[in-house]
Amino acid sequence: MRRTGVADTPLHGGKAPRWLFRRMQALAREIVSAIVEEFGPGELLQRLSDPFWFQALGSVLGFDWHSSGVTTTVCGALKEGIRGLEKELGFFAAGGKGKASLKTPAEITAFGQDLSVDPAGLVYASRMSAKVDNAAVQDGFTLYHHVIFFTADGRWTVVQQGMNETSRYARRYHWLGEGLASFTCEPHSGIWAARRENKVLNLVAQESEQTRLASAALSCQAPERLLRELERTLHLRMPARHEILDADIDPKRLQKTLLASYEAQPGSFEELLGVRGVGPRTLRALAFLAEIIYGAHPSFRDPARFGYAHGGKDGHPYPVDRETYDKSIEVLRQAVERAKLGDRDRLYALRKLERMHGS
Repeated sequence: MRRTGVADTPLHGGKAPRWLFRRMQALAREIVSAIVEEFGPGELLQRLSDPFWFQALGSVLGFDWHSSGVTTTVCGALKEGIRGLEKELGFFAAGGKGKASLKTPAEITAFGQDLSVDPAGLVYASRMSAKVDNAAVQDGFTLYHHVIFFTADGRWTVVQQGMNETSRYARRYHWLGEGLASFTCEPHSGIWAARRENKVLNLVAQESEQTRLASAALSCQAPERLLRELERTLHLRMPARHEILDADIDPKRLQKTLLASYEAQPGSFEELLGVRGVGPRTLRALAFLAEIIYGAHPSFRDPARFGYAHGGKDGHPYPVDRETYDKSIEVLRQAVERAKLGDRDRLYALRKLERMHGS
């Protein structure tokens, strides 16, 4: 899977002004319509899975170039902008920020009659991508925003964001279902962050394959045996590289979760990750035991790898030009409408302009 880059974004307070968000919705609707009309909905998924393209889209829509709100506001503008047009476009969106993210499975299922596939696969992709970035990649960022974009034939991309309570920075995770070989081995299409963290327990790294295998095997063993082993080994002096592993490991608190995984008897790390209740602490404990018992060393590599058209909401690099913004919406709207009637000259002209600009 091609990685395109990363960047951290600082948390900013406040919201996009109502007058700006209305325009963002309208412009987002026309951009989506133009891309779908010209290239198909699958191309739009590809672009949204690219963190740099997504960031550029936020700048075009007029939002603050480096605020964490780019993620939540752009996703919101896209979701609201296409509302009522999903079936016509063959392009759908579910999820959101905070409590709205919990409604993602129900929203996906509600589109079921408009899909040519069982929505259960999309629900699984939504849940598993969130589980990986919340539990299997322990980088200090906790998810608070999750949106899945998908097509009628079941293709999908996920854009989700986590917050670090200490640094007050956010990190955005991008997934693309097309070509995804595994949910638990190098699954991201990109992670948007400006710096790499020093200590990250990365259980989806290629180098963590043995840890994943050992953790799944250990989770099938009786909890009493695992807890005894944990209590014994936690009294040993730990190497410096294990600081992230032994933190917050309390054998007594793990018993309930270990019992759940034991009863489920997962056959793989992905199945283990899917067990309800299995989270960061359980995975840290199992990764720790996997190294103590099997010598399986987990990866501590941070998976993060490292334009304005209408101005920005904070007035940087200049205030939003409302007149130009409205003209952009109208130009795109007319181009898409004419293309639907067979007159594709304006779309071709826009594409030619893009090539001239890039040369």
